[in-house]
Amino acid sequence: RDFNERCIQCSEVNWGLTDGGRFYCRSCHNVTERTREVVNTDFISNTRIQTISKGLRKQEKTDGGCEWYVCEGFQLVLKKQAEALEALGVCPQMKDEILCNFWRRYLQKSKQAYCNRPAGETVKALSVCDSSTDVDSEPERPSLLHLLSLSESEGDLQTDCSFASSTSKVSENTSVCSGSVDGSLYLMKNQKEKLRMTMPMTLSFCYMALLWLREPMTLSDLLRFVVEGHIPYLNVFQHFPEKMKLCGLDLKIFCVESWPVYEEVYNKMIELAAFLDLPRFPDITDSCFLHPDMLCMKYLMEANLPDELHNWTCRVVKKICIGEADFLTLVPGNKSTRNVKYDVLAAAVIVVVLKLLFLLDDHYEWLLSDFAEERNKSNKEGGSYFEFKKWYKVIKCALDVEQKKLDEERAKYLWRCEKPLFYSAKKKSKVLKRRQMVVNLQNQFGKLSGSVRPAEKPNPSSFQLSWSEENRDGSCFHGHSLKGILQEKCGLLTAVNPDYWLCTVKLCTEKLCGHLAHYREVDFPQSYHFVLRLFSFLLRIQPSYIHDEVCVIEHKLFNKKLCKKPKYNTGLRK
Repeated sequence: RDFNERCIQCSEVNWGLTDGGRFYCRSCHNVTERTREVVNTDFISNTRIQTISKGLRKQEKTDGGCEWYVCEGFQLVLKKQAEALEALGVCPQMKDEILCNFWRRYLQKSKQAYCNRPAGETVKALSVCDSSTDVDSEPERPSLLHLLSLSESEGDLQTDCSFASSTSKVSENTSVCSGSVDGSLYLMKNQKEKLRMTMPMTLSFCYMALLWLREPMTLSDLLRFVVEGHIPYLNVFQHFPEKMKLCGLDLKIFCVESWPVYEEVYNKMIELAAFLDLPRFPDITDSCFLHPDMLCMKYLMEANLPDELHNWTCRVVKKICIGEADFLTLVPGNKSTRNVKYDVLAAAVIVVVLKLLFLLDDHYEWLLSDFAEERNKSNKEGGSYFEFKKWYKVIKCALDVEQKKLDEERAKYLWRCEKPLFYSAKKKSKVLKRRQMVVNLQNQFGKLSGSVRPAEKPNPSSFQLSWSEENRDGSCFHGHSLKGILQEKCGLLTAVNPDYWLCTVKLCTEKLCGHLAHYREVDFPQSYHFVLRLFSFLLRIQPSYIHDEVCVIEHKLFNKKLCKKPKYNTGLRK
């Protein structure tokens, strides 16, 4: 109450005390170096102790574990994921500044921490288990694991008393085993309105922080690094401290037995940003990696397409105004603007350009390919014309090999972790014994079959398919020319192809459907489906999501002609 200075960041006078005695701003959570002056009173008679500051965690006598809360488990998961992203080259401030503030705000909004405690209630303060061994950050710059170090004496950085008190009642009245204090309560239905934390939401937190920093990593890259094991997600609870016993209902919360889904992680990120009342994100300008022009260049290189196509993708982006900062920048809670999936948008722009130039109707692109093949045979000037047929064969061969490799890796993946798990303390000895038997049998069969342990995974890369112009087999098409399919008109290069077919004449407006257009492989040409399949492999999403974005771009590109209500959906002039 005696500290009346304004906050440096938000200029507010609304201070609280951390567990270390430092002042922090309740509005923006900025922690200052100023500490509270404590008056030393050795003994005061007729007083009653109301609160006790952070002390030792109550230890269980049976298994040597300690009391811990579910939010602390998720906090450790976020810490491990942030450290992995930092090792991949992400800006170091993501962990201690961006993700840290997002997590604080979530705990406050969900009333799990950093909130006022109603009078007459008592609650246990949350502290991080074994912080002396897991936390190495400086005291004046709190890291992710310092967030739950609460000060009970001030009544500001505390957990929701109703949540904690009901937790103790549930733990006393239920027979379900749980290593955490609030595992039983956390799975109850009445916690859904607080945007209950889940394992996919940890990836939503990470992507939201990456998007805030405008890091050169798309959501598809993030999920691919998770599947490849570069970012902790599957069996991440193996990294929990030994004192944080995991059993029973905790396994339903932290044990993941499915791959992360793009749409689920993205939708949770949008919902989470609105729940936290975050301001407008930093603008996505043309110099950012997430801009369509930049991403189109990346995907054109990875798809082994000619470099000249980048001029056409830039023309489409400029024509339909999807490269503007107001369109690309995320504004949480603004329902009037359409949320942008940057990687899907760039892939859809490339598909539209391929349709503009090659039509992709299983007929016209092969005619152009035959024409380019004849020109290449009689070409003496140097420089090859782009052959769609040859490109199709090269890409299909590489795509089939990579897809088969991916399917085999997923089929061989062992979902069971090395750390034994048990649902009750009574079955612990049986589980450990059975696990040891399995390990011994695996070692014996491995020696008999002569199987070799798989080598370590290579370093992560932004490109899944790489092509080099130095290869003499002609498998790289980056430098190939599009002259055979272009003509100059009014000083501009235009496509020889005068026609264009729309994927759909009318977009679906039903919200329950989940898609703007319906996609079935049998209803579309095989060339179009092959291109969708290529980019769906690169982004690790379903082809229908790219098809949706293609339909939206087409309706923006041909908006004037669609308003005229043509009788047929084919043969639209550009």
